[in-house]
Amino acid sequence: MKIVPSKKMSLFTPAIFGDLKNFAREQQAKGMTLIDLSLGSPDLPPHAKIREHLSFRAGLAESYGYTLTGTQRFYDAVSRYYKRRSNVDLDPATEIIQTIGSQEGLVHLPIAFCDPGDIVLSTNPAYVAYDAGIHLAGATPYYMPQTADNDYLPDLDAVPEEIAQKAKLLILNLPGNPVPAMPSLAYFEKVIAFAKKYNIIVLHDAAYSEFYFTGDGPISFLAAPGAKEVGMEINSLSKSFSLAGTRIAYIAGNAEMIAVIKQLKSNLDFGIFEPIQDAAVVALDNAEEITESLRATFSERHKTLMNGLQALGWEAAPSDGGMFVWAKYPYAIDCTELAFQLIEQVGVVTVPGTVFGTAGQGYLRLALVQPKELLQEAVDRLAKVQLLAKQ
Repeated sequence: MKIVPSKKMSLFTPAIFGDLKNFAREQQAKGMTLIDLSLGSPDLPPHAKIREHLSFRAGLAESYGYTLTGTQRFYDAVSRYYKRRSNVDLDPATEIIQTIGSQEGLVHLPIAFCDPGDIVLSTNPAYVAYDAGIHLAGATPYYMPQTADNDYLPDLDAVPEEIAQKAKLLILNLPGNPVPAMPSLAYFEKVIAFAKKYNIIVLHDAAYSEFYFTGDGPISFLAAPGAKEVGMEINSLSKSFSLAGTRIAYIAGNAEMIAVIKQLKSNLDFGIFEPIQDAAVVALDNAEEITESLRATFSERHKTLMNGLQALGWEAAPSDGGMFVWAKYPYAIDCTELAFQLIEQVGVVTVPGTVFGTAGQGYLRLALVQPKELLQEAVDRLAKVQLLAKQ
């Protein structure tokens, strides 16, 4: 039998993550001790309150039916969380929809709003799931650069008029992956004005909103005046609450847009395991306690890696939050080749910048997913790398 993939599959090339992991395992088998800074998966366990409640609910016989969608308890908890953390009012019945992790939501959302040929404004570099969703919808991406000249924020003024007129959707991620640029309410207000002018739907990916190291609280897109008129915010409990494996997230914002996504999702899945939803309620209702400890830990890690790389002559993008360091290295070498050499020579696993777009050439992404002592050891190892002459 001859198996012929669909033409659309040509848009989904194998990710390099698997190749990096396989090569790292080969070096480990040869005796290399690895420091893995590649995958942005939290290394900290969920808070004891969350684990205990999940265990209790999973032990109940009645917990194993279809949920079909988010429970009322979950939607109410999201609404309370937004009111406390960002002073945003959300109607649990109409302005929130649950997704199976943010990846699922991000990939499916363009299908709900974009037709083949529609333009979606994204960034270069950007999280890889954005392109996957754009391609599935048959839409056309237009990439806005993230450069130091504009504090790594997408420059909406630089979008050509003819592109803005045709755009259907704008995807932002602040602080982001891989570039941890920090937003401001003033910037979000500019985004809203842009969206209103050109009738563009805005989706803000807030996966790292609780990873802020200065200020009093997370900056939500929905906190900006007029945000719910033009868009939505997607957020996952994976990062902020160390619940990556539970795959639970939500999209909140414009009620009419949420209704469209609900219609789509009613044809895609039958909801998330109820004990996971109840554990998420515990997480959201105790966010202040849980995320304060998270920020203290990651702030120390951030300082260690940023200062260490800069001392080695690397140019790390300035940031006051996020889960990553986006760094330009001082060597005349392809970023993918460098990533493999770092594994082979010193056992430090990173991600080459071109995974996230063509603008990533010359950069590596390093995740803050190891204790600060290991991050310092990673810096010490990087100082010993024998590569091409410095640029």
